[in-house]
Amino acid sequence: MRYSIKLSQIVCFTLIIALSGLTEIKHTLASNMLLNPEDPYAAFAEVMPEPVGGMSSIVKKITYPEMARKNGIEGKVYVLVMVNEHGGVDEVKVIRGIGAGCDEAAIKAVKSCKFTPGKSKGSPIKVKLSLPIVFKM
Repeated sequence: MRYSIKLSQIVCFTLIIALSGLTEIKHTLASNMLLNPEDPYAAFAEVMPEPVGGMSSIVKKITYPEMARKNGIEGKVYVLVMVNEHGGVDEVKVIRGIGAGCDEAAIKAVKSCKFTPGKSKGSPIKVKLSLPIVFKM
């Protein structure tokens, strides 16, 4: 009995093996991102944290800085928010700011907000997330 294997079958079989390996790698990377001992905050969660009352609750707490108002400065401040397992804000860092007091106003507004906690596998976890805070006159 003679077997005839085509090149396309070999390529297909190799691709299936490679993809099954990638799935395993993907799951390993995902679990490492959630349980990195050097960074207790997960980069993502099954249920991501959200501000209680939505983004409008943060916007309502922003006082437009006088310096930015006088100089006509508008734009987006991107902040990295560290949300703990209770929904509290542990830390806020500016990723990309626009200056003139807007960065500080964004930090102050986000720190004063409560979030719904992030969850993975049904349990609340610490999560970091980035938020754009829009300053427009």
